Amino acid sequence: MWISNLQLVLPDRVVMRGSLRVEGGLIAAIAEGDAHEALDGRGLTAIPGIVDMHGDMLERELQPRPGSRFPFELALYELDKRLASNGITTAYASISFIEGWGSRDPREGMEIVENIHRYRQGLLVDTRVHARFEVTTPSSAQILREAVVKDEIHLVSLMDHSPGQGQFRDLEQYVSYYTKWMGAGSEAEPGIREKALRLLEAPPAWHIAQEVAQVCLERQVPLASHDDDTAEKVGMMAGLGTTISEFPVDMEAAEEARRRGIWVVMGAPNAFRGSSHSGNLSAVEGIRAGVVDGLAADYHPASLVQSAFKLAREGLLPLHSAVKLVSQNIAAMCGLTDRGRLEVGLRADFVLVEEGECPRVRATFSGGRSIYSDGTLQTR
Repeated sequence: MWISNLQLVLPDRVVMRGSLRVEGGLIAAIAEGDAHEALDGRGLTAIPGIVDMHGDMLERELQPRPGSRFPFELALYELDKRLASNGITTAYASISFIEGWGSRDPREGMEIVENIHRYRQGLLVDTRVHARFEVTTPSSAQILREAVVKDEIHLVSLMDHSPGQGQFRDLEQYVSYYTKWMGAGSEAEPGIREKALRLLEAPPAWHIAQEVAQVCLERQVPLASHDDDTAEKVGMMAGLGTTISEFPVDMEAAEEARRRGIWVVMGAPNAFRGSSHSGNLSAVEGIRAGVVDGLAADYHPASLVQSAFKLAREGLLPLHSAVKLVSQNIAAMCGLTDRGRLEVGLRADFVLVEEGECPRVRATFSGGRSIYSDGTLQTR
């Protein structure tokens, strides 16, 4: 199948009018100009399928309000449609292994992982597992290590969400965040504050994190750090074998990560809004400084495609460079060599976008198969 009359966003340039051929689930040819007997692309912009390495949405789909639990199959299928309609063809569902926050309990986290594997072959999007290991809850380490050995985990991040460092530099910021996250009122604050005080008294078990990291390195599972806030923290995480720094909270940490050859990933919602919702490093500031390699959905999948086009529209990056932040670079850091670029021989994962002040995804293809379409290609 040929699709013509497209603007093609290639790794190193943009072809203003070109054609794309799909055969056997792969990109078989790329040509400038139009091809004969081709589907009319309506002048849409073709970008590689978006790769999201960190999306927190599944747990919220399962439990959108405290105590309102929905069936896993329903939650996963609904999220799957949402991801496909936003141009995401590969998604890492971020599952927290942390005690005490309902659906984020380690045992429930493993149930989520097992269910992802049960249903993933029937999903529109290639859905993988990103396990978030909270170093203040070492009891989940054994569960996580076993899952890595069984190849049930595709990416691991080492996190420390205790107050006094990282994202929560003071106690009240911690209490305020988790009160809002749980959708609770002020009556919940004493209990959250008590938990925060316990975390302050119990230092993170980094020796156990090292054991988790070693298993990941042995199994060639990519390892990320999370919320790095100092150059020293980046150095410690590099010593554990991390190759990705997720959401560094300040420029010092981001610059140190880049100096060490560690990939830096910021939140796409941060990039789209122009600032961090928690007052940390602005993704736009990091992009201007040249220290950002990729963007992740975090909590808002639509921000990925929106951010890439906004960065280009506002002149911060050429379009092909902006698109790399949500496709090629993320695929590379996750070890996915068969996708992330419009290139002959790679998977035919691509997205057709109508540009504008608010770009609209008109169609998404995964392995050459249409997984989302709003009818634009056929109806105009």
